[in-house]
Amino acid sequence: MPKRPIQTTAAPQAIGTYSQAIRVAGGTVYLSGQIGLDPATMQLAEGIEAQITRVFDNLKSVATAAGGGLDDVVKLTVYLTDLAHFARVNEIMATYFSQPYPARAAVGVASLPRGALVEMDAIMVVE
Repeated sequence: MPKRPIQTTAAPQAIGTYSQAIRVAGGTVYLSGQIGLDPATMQLAEGIEAQITRVFDNLKSVATAAGGGLDDVVKLTVYLTDLAHFARVNEIMATYFSQPYPARAAVGVASLPRGALVEMDAIMVVE
């Protein structure tokens, strides 16, 4: 199955051995996990709200580079170092997505890269 890497400077550059996203036959795009890094400075946003917003902005940029948008996301996984922040994720998510919302999972984790408070990855389907 042919796969095509997705790359954009509008989202943080990969800080490891991974692609920002991979598009495979049939229009499925797997978006790598994004943390709240500003793509211009590669610095982590301060505070949970700023990080959540930055993560959604980063995912949106990668989705756009892949030929779609957040409305094309069918599955979203949210990783939080403190599940008490999940209500805030829901509030901010509602400003980026419309119904029908993607399927979603929320996972509490001990830590994330660079001390981030939140990370999200996604699966998107585009025509």
